[in-house]
Amino acid sequence: MGQSPSTAIPSPEPYLRQFSFSSDDDGSTGAPPRDYTADIPDDCLAMIFHSLSSVDRKRCSVVSKRWLRVDGESRYRLSLQAKGELINRVPSIFTRFYSVTKLALRCDRRSTSINDDALILISLWCSNLTRLKLRGCREITEAGMLGLAKNCKNLKKFSCGSCVFGAKGVYALIEHCNSLEELSIIRLRGVDDDADTGIVGNGVVSVPSSLKSICLKELVNGRSLEPLIIGAKKLCSLKLIRCLGDWDMMLEDMGKLNPGLVEIHLEKVQVSDLGLRGISKCLKLETLHVVKTPECSDLGIIDVAEKCTMLKKLHIDGWRTNRIGNDALIAVARNCPNLLELVLIAMFPTGLGLEAVISNCRNLERLALCGIGTVGDAEIEYIATKSLALKKICIKGCPVSNSGILAFGFGCPNLVKLKVRKCSKVNGEVVEWLRKKRGPFGFNFDYSEVESEALDGSGSDGGGVEESTTVFPHAIVTQVTTLADDAAASSSNNNNSRFSMLRTKFGFLASWNVVPCAFRRWSNNDNISGDSI
Repeated sequence: MGQSPSTAIPSPEPYLRQFSFSSDDDGSTGAPPRDYTADIPDDCLAMIFHSLSSVDRKRCSVVSKRWLRVDGESRYRLSLQAKGELINRVPSIFTRFYSVTKLALRCDRRSTSINDDALILISLWCSNLTRLKLRGCREITEAGMLGLAKNCKNLKKFSCGSCVFGAKGVYALIEHCNSLEELSIIRLRGVDDDADTGIVGNGVVSVPSSLKSICLKELVNGRSLEPLIIGAKKLCSLKLIRCLGDWDMMLEDMGKLNPGLVEIHLEKVQVSDLGLRGISKCLKLETLHVVKTPECSDLGIIDVAEKCTMLKKLHIDGWRTNRIGNDALIAVARNCPNLLELVLIAMFPTGLGLEAVISNCRNLERLALCGIGTVGDAEIEYIATKSLALKKICIKGCPVSNSGILAFGFGCPNLVKLKVRKCSKVNGEVVEWLRKKRGPFGFNFDYSEVESEALDGSGSDGGGVEESTTVFPHAIVTQVTTLADDAAASSSNNNNSRFSMLRTKFGFLASWNVVPCAFRRWSNNDNISGDSI
């Protein structure tokens, strides 16, 4: 006590002096504090704004006048609520955001949307638009679409949903937007058989050569847009999803006039083997989705496989009609050696077809087997042993047990993701064993009870292989569910055969979920357990 330290304690003044502001920067002289962000160039500030979320960007825009100006100049994408009162705010909005090239206009069902005058006014302020999305704009007619097309001739991508301007509005857009590349039409009302009589004459449409992609979804009578599809000479991608009408003749004509198609999606549409025969004329075809088309059979898939030898992605949802099976898979294996992705849903192939695909398609990287009752442990073990290039596999609703899944611990050296869902014979013990055997391994595991409706819906999305997986670094404690008794399983199999016969008989009518809903109610009354498909 009372002793002084042997070394002097350094004074903090030099450090304070080093980080303190000069007298010119503080407020003692009456000058405003210096804005150090003024040294940041506008381009760098714009890049910073692009990395922020929408909420943070709005907050930054009110910091200063310069930040407000830079935010407006660098805002290329804008989404607005397309209510009727928007027309009064259009000048003020686009005076600030005059650089917008991608615009989305959305209106909910309970509100009155913008009309033709508002859309034309927006097109005058945004003449440089390259992408436009309309959702729920039910007050826009073909007159508004014509004004939009004349003012925004640089439009490259257009998408509309739940609108009522009909086929005339679509053809007006096609006629004036010569740079259009992608066209997506969803739930468009006002489409009728005679809509194209005053526009396209004898069915010949002048379609811009830049049009590469067309998507038609949930159209009551989308056949009035057939001249548009046939007239797109350089079309690369075509998607027909839940559209009424017979599309066989259109696909046959399209195959003759546009053999350069690369991607075709057919989901819940009335297409038979005749339409697939027309698709087979597209020799450059790489991606084909045939989902819930009960009139398609092995013959149509064989035609496509024999001629479209460049096929890389194939998705087939047989909808339990048992019309596509081993013959189609053998034809694909024999003629499409470059196949990279194969998704089979609600089909009944045996080991013969799967073995042919695994043996001949050496480059197969992604495989999904969903709701296939004929795939068991023997088929899975063969896949695990012979598929050297396989990276992702999804097994859902198949009668596979632990012994089949354990085969992946020794085979498939390039496997990075394994997804097992709704397979009641697989329990959580295999997860820990695979983790120890393979190390860090992506394994998505869910063995809850199988539901027929869930398996039906999974195929349409086509995301069985692409869904995210979970890596399990530690042991996982799971609960094992019991299997249904044999009587319930046999009763359910009888119901499935009844579904197949009725779906085949009713054809396209069943795709609108009216008949299947009734069938499911009948099935629930007949089969009280409902634990297996």
